[in-house]
Formats: sequence, structure tokens, C-alpha cells
Amino acid sequence: MKGLLFKSKPRRKSPEELVRHVRDLLISVHRNTETRERKRQEKLSELAKLIMEMKTVLYGVDHSEPVSEACARLTQEFFKDDTFRLLVFCLTKLDLGTRQDAVHVLANLQKQQIKSRATLIASDYLEQNLDLLDTLVKGYEDPDLALCYGTILRDCIRHQVVAKYILDSQHTRKLFDYIQEPNFGIASDAAATFKELLTRHRSTVAEFLSRNYDWFFGEYNSKLMGSSNYITRWHAAKLLVQLLINSANWSVMVRYVSSLENMKMVMNLLRESSKNIRLEAFNLFKLFASNPNKPPEIVNVLVANRTKLLQFFGDFRFDKEDEQFIADKASVVEAISTLESLNRPYGALHNCKNINRLCLV
Repeated sequence: MKGLLFKSKPRRKSPEELVRHVRDLLISVHRNTETRERKRQEKLSELAKLIMEMKTVLYGVDHSEPVSEACARLTQEFFKDDTFRLLVFCLTKLDLGTRQDAVHVLANLQKQQIKSRATLIASDYLEQNLDLLDTLVKGYEDPDLALCYGTILRDCIRHQVVAKYILDSQHTRKLFDYIQEPNFGIASDAAATFKELLTRHRSTVAEFLSRNYDWFFGEYNSKLMGSSNYITRWHAAKLLVQLLINSANWSVMVRYVSSLENMKMVMNLLRESSKNIRLEAFNLFKLFASNPNKPPEIVNVLVANRTKLLQFFGDFRFDKEDEQFIADKASVVEAISTLESLNRPYGALHNCKNINRLCLV
């Protein structure tokens, strides 16, 4: 009885010991050397407890804030011997709850700052292990791992070196395909990653769009803006507005709104039954209308369609209209009303049949 009363509590592992223990178990799980099922389950159970313990160190527990020194020590040890890679590769072998805890741990590690380092330690690690991004992007092809890998991928994209790597690889092209997946969950997650990739690092994205304008917007218009899926069209239009009004993408915006084909597509979106899509289409159309250097073919199409356009925008309303929308609509109406035909060969008469087909009614 006396021995039980005074039995000492087991010593809590230091952050370094915790990570090393996790690493040893991950190596064992990854190699799958344990032939006895009971022992294998014991290791997985122990691994689940330790991952939860790491999560507690990084996020705190109950109302207690995490200790910054402990977080820094855990982070330094975690990125020392490729534990990040091991955990990513072993996700498929963890149960759903542990998998989610692991995703939270990896997310937190992306933003841990070590005072002695000029950059985030995760950024330095990923710069030396960019092949891991190949695994994460390809994870969208595995229904069981897609959402976990997608979450980790978005956290990694917070680092500019990662975003640049993905943009400059074939992965951006693959994301167009993943967004069109029949599985709604995977498609939505891929769309979220796509948005993060194109909005997180403004200068990197602006450089990418300038260099890859033709193929990128060719894919964007045909696969996303022209998708048969309403949600895909809506999100694509909304993201396109964000991209074009970003001051860093000024030259890209000017090029985009100088295209007659792009304007035709946007005019057709204005006729959608969905109010959400119509609103985003209007936000795009006003960029074409307000362009002070409209190409002759665009001017002539707008002039040829002037009456129907003015009638359309006169009736163009939403249940809730703020002052900005009202002002923007007035600006669009004024811009169309004051246009004069440039009477160039590639004008309204040359495309009369096409224009009549596209006229708003």
C-alpha cells in the first residue's frame, strides 16, 4: 500500500525525446517490419498517443498557451532527420483521428519561427526537399488521402519557395484536372489549393502569369469558366476577379480585357441563371468597359450591342445592392453610352452574325 501511495509519476519526455520516439515508430511503421499484428497495433497505438502529445506541445491544452521554448525545440528536432517526410509517407497507415492530429501538427510546424534563424525552419527544409511536394500534389489521386494531403499542401504553399516550385512545374496543369474531379470533396479541396497558390505570393504569381499567359488562361477559360459545373464556374469567375484587380497583375489584366474572345465569354456569363455567377461576371465585364484603351474589335462589338446592353443593365439588379455596385453599374452604362464606333474592318459588321448570337436579350 505504501509503495502505491508514493509511486512516482513517469517522467514527461522532452520535446527532443518526443520527436525521436515518434521518428523511431514511424521508421518501423514505414518499413512494415513487424510481422505480429498485435505488436504492430501496439506501435500504432503508441504512435497515436505521441502525435497527440506533440499536438499538445504546439497548441497548448485546455486554456494553457503553448510554451514557445518547447515549440522551438520540438520544431528543430522535427526537421533535423526527415521526420516530416516519414510522417507524410505514413499517413495512410494511421487511423482517421490520428491522421487529423498529424495534419494539425504539420500545419503548426509551417509557421514556427526559430529566433536564431532568418527564415522559417520549415521553409528551409522544404527548399531542400521539394520532391515532397510531388507526393502531396499527387495525393489528389488517392481518395483516402486527398483531403489530408491537400490541407498539408496549402500550409506548405505559405512558403514562397514552395509556391514557385509548384507554379513552375506540371503540377499547376494537374490542378486544373483535379478541380474537375467527379468527387465533390476532392474537387473543392483542389480548388482551395489552386486559389491559395494564385493569391498567396503576389510577385511570384504575377511573374508566372506573365510568362505563361497563353496556356494558363486557355486552360482557365475552357476548363473552369466553361465548366458544366455551376460551383466550378462561380468559383472560377470569383477567383479571376481577384487576380485581375490585383495591382501586381496589372499587365495581365490589361492583356486579358483586350481580348474579344474573353469579353464574349463574360457576356455569356452575364446571362447565367445563377445570381452569384452573374455578379462575378459583372465584376469582370466592368473591367472591359472601363478599359481606356479598348481594341477596335471590342469597341465595335459594344457599340453594335449598345441598345441591348443598356437595356440589360437597366434591368440588372440584385436583392441587396450596395453603393459600390450602384456606382459601378452607372459607370459601365456611361462607358457604353459614350462609345463611338471606330469603323475598322474587324468590326461590328464583319461579325454581325456572331454578335447577334451573343447579344444580351
